[in-house]
Order: sequence, then C-alpha cells, then structure tokens
Amino acid sequence: MDMKEILKALTIEPVNAGACARGWIAGGKGPELESLAPATGQVIAKVRQADAAAYERVAATAHAAYLDWRMVPAPKRGEVVRALGDELRANKEALGRLVALEMGKILPEGLGEVQEMIDMCDFAVGLSRQLYGLTIASERPRHRMYEQWHPLGPVGVITAFNFPVAVWAWNAALAAVCGDTVIWKPSSETPLTAVAVQHICNRVMARFGCDGVFNLVIGSGREVGQRMVDDARVPLISFTGSTAQGRKVATSVAGRFGRSILELGGNNAVVVMDDANLDLALRAILFAAVGTAGQRCTTLRRLLLQKGVHATLLERLAKAYKSVPIGDPLAPGTLMGPLVNATAVADMMAALDKVREQGGEIVCGGGKVAGPGNFVEPTIVKAHPGLAIAREETFAPILYVYEFETLDDALTIHNAVPQGLSSAIFTTNLLAAERFLSHEGSDCGIANVNIGTSGAEIGGAFGGEKETGGGREAGSDAWKAYMRRQTCTVNFSHELPLAQGVRFDIG
Repeated sequence: MDMKEILKALTIEPVNAGACARGWIAGGKGPELESLAPATGQVIAKVRQADAAAYERVAATAHAAYLDWRMVPAPKRGEVVRALGDELRANKEALGRLVALEMGKILPEGLGEVQEMIDMCDFAVGLSRQLYGLTIASERPRHRMYEQWHPLGPVGVITAFNFPVAVWAWNAALAAVCGDTVIWKPSSETPLTAVAVQHICNRVMARFGCDGVFNLVIGSGREVGQRMVDDARVPLISFTGSTAQGRKVATSVAGRFGRSILELGGNNAVVVMDDANLDLALRAILFAAVGTAGQRCTTLRRLLLQKGVHATLLERLAKAYKSVPIGDPLAPGTLMGPLVNATAVADMMAALDKVREQGGEIVCGGGKVAGPGNFVEPTIVKAHPGLAIAREETFAPILYVYEFETLDDALTIHNAVPQGLSSAIFTTNLLAAERFLSHEGSDCGIANVNIGTSGAEIGGAFGGEKETGGGREAGSDAWKAYMRRQTCTVNFSHELPLAQGVRFDIG
C-alpha cells in the first residue's frame, strides 16, 4: 500500500476539519496543520486545527453525551467497546501502515501498536462486568457498609507522537466501559492517525446510536490543550509527554481540584550481572535501545554492565549497532526508522555535544544519516558517574554504558536519576533477581528480570514513579482512576448507634 492507498483505506482525504463530535466540524478558523512523513519530509495531508469555538462545541457535546452514557449498563457499554475492537481488527493493516508512515516507527511496531488497541478493547470488555466494589464489615449491628463505583465524567486524553493511537486506547477503552466520554487531543506531529481512529469510532457510535462518547479535537497546546486542562467539565486529564509539560498540567488540574494521570519522562536502565545469559541480554538490549529509534518512554537509555562482562558485551553490542538496518519504516527488513522531526535530530546532536564536553566517549554512531528524512545513527556512549547529560531524557537512540563491580554499586547508579519508569536486570542468580525486585532494589514503576525495559503487556498497570508522574494506565486496577468511589452505609435496624462508641443522647 502506498500513501494514497493507506489514506483511502482509512477513508482519509485531505482534511479540512478541526474536531469531531457528532460529525466533523467543518469551516474551522484555526490554522492549517501539515502532517509530514519523517522518513521523507513529504506532506501527507493537511488538517484544519480547532479554534476556541470548536473546542467548546466538542466539550459541550462530550458533557451532554456523558449524562446519557453513564446510565447505560456497564456490560452494554462493553458491547460498544467490543465493536470498536472488531472495527480496529478490520482496519489493522491500513492503520498500522499509517502509524509507520506518519510517526516513523517500523511497520511491525505500527501493526503491534494497533494490536495493542485491539487487546485493550478485549480487556475492557471483560472489565465491563467486573467493576467491583467491596463489602465492608461494620462495627454497628444491623448495618451494611459497602463501596461502589460511579462514572466520573468526560475524560481529557492528551497523547504524544511516539504511540499515536495505543495510548489513546489505554484510556478510551477503560473510560468508555466505566461510563465516561472521551475528548482526545493528539500530538500535532500525528494528526492523521487520530483522524483515522475517529472515523472508526464514528462508524461504531453510529451503529449503536451513542454519538459523543468518543470525541477528537486537533489543535495546539495553547489553543486546545490548555483549555482542556483548565476545563472544570473535564474531571480527569490523562497526559502523556515531557516531565516539564506534565508539571504544568498537574499544577493546573490540581488548582481546580481535578484529577490527572501523568505518564512523563523515562530514563530506563538495564543491569547485566556477570552470570547473565549474554545472548539473551544482547537481543533485549538492542530492541529496547534501538526500537522506535529510541523514542519510547520505556527506551533503554542506561546500560549497567558488571566488570566481568563489560568489555565482552560492549564489543558485541557495538558490532550489532553497526549492522542495524536503518531506512524506510515501511520497507521489509528495516529495524530502525527516522526520528519524528528535525528538532529531534537537533536535540540528539546537542546531547552528544554535551557528552563530549562532559568527558563521555562515543563508542559508535553519533552522526546523521545522509539523505532526506530525519535519520540518525544509533549511538553508544561510554559513560562515567559525573556525566550529567545521562541524567536527562533525550528522545533519541543514545545508550549510556556504565561499568560496576557489585549489585549495590549498580543499584546506586540505577536509582540516581529523577525519572522512575522502567527497569530490568539480567542474571541467573535468584538472590540478585529478588533483591532487584525488592523495596531496596529498583525504584521504578516497572521492574523486569531477564527481559528488556520496553514492550509492557496491557494486563499490568503501566506507569512510573518520581518525575515519571506516578500515573497508571491500561491493566490491573487502573480503571479506578476513571471512576469515583462512594462508600455507603445502610442501617436496617430501629436503633441509631454511632461509630466509635460515641453517645449523643437528647432528653
């Protein structure tokens, strides 16, 4: 499929619409946004962005739809999400290709992202019959105490370019079965994938007569994002992006007593012990560090090698880096596509300048790839404890490699960064593995043994600690963030005993 065939398959034509809620809003007055293919710099299509009036229409529609949607029984809401998953299955190939074309990740990863959406819908369908509360023992006789969960309201979802559709599904599938409606602001780097998903949603909503459950508004952070963040009609904001921007979102939402789910920066590390299976470690390191051209929040950015394996594994890794096929993300055999835009390339080169200034040693890579597109060489840097740039997250394929002697040394290096998303250890020693997973081990939200830092399954709650933001999305009990908890007590006696033995007698 070429670019025109992909767009046609997803019913996308050059788009002159800024938002979606019960039909596309045409004639918007926002500026035009070009979607560029990062592999070529070619304009794929143009989108007319939303202005303030368009956002208001979308938000009002989402709120009105919520008042009806919350009254639909949860299993019935699950049927809508099931249909959404089926529609995604039918469009997986074309949508996965569009993800690769517009974002730049290789086709297997683009298809995998759509599969993640499908899996998330399946998970949410089952969840629609499991929104359980607890029965709680009351200290008062003939009293029943329990908790129940109610829909929360319209949920604002602000997504990043690197997972342009999957992260929306993490939120939207859960929010929908919980009785919430969704307002989606995608990254300005990937508007077409969002338009494609909205077309799919529109078909499903029309089939079930539930317009306004899934809504899209494309626009800048200033014009659209900040309005959503400040909107009291939107009780929950799920934000994926940088730590700096997440801090602003958290402050704004907290100022109006709203809730936020924050998925922010990662500076993920793998520890390789002397007893590790090096073949296994090498494959995992390569995918985690080079996959998506280093543009995952779970990308491996720091590699900690014990002294006995440091030289051997570093040499094997450098050799593997030099053989990574770089090029067209839609072409068979490509393992690394481009960075998302020219700014990302410039940021990578600036980080490598700091590496040189701060005494790091570039082992391999470090340059741009000649020709059109935003292609770079995956880079390995031999690091030292004082390398300040390694404490920052550069969204590019730069891997900082450290040498350590003991597991205590490794944990000290591992935890000495502001971020706390994903982590892993490679070892065949049970004591080392369990130590890494214990409260004195990794301080991250995700900790793995003998697998890499990226590629989390949707069944577990995804998120991290410290400057990663503390949010949790996808599996486990992440659904609770999209609902409000209510504790209820029923007195089925003729007495009025008070809790804690308090007496309050009148007359």
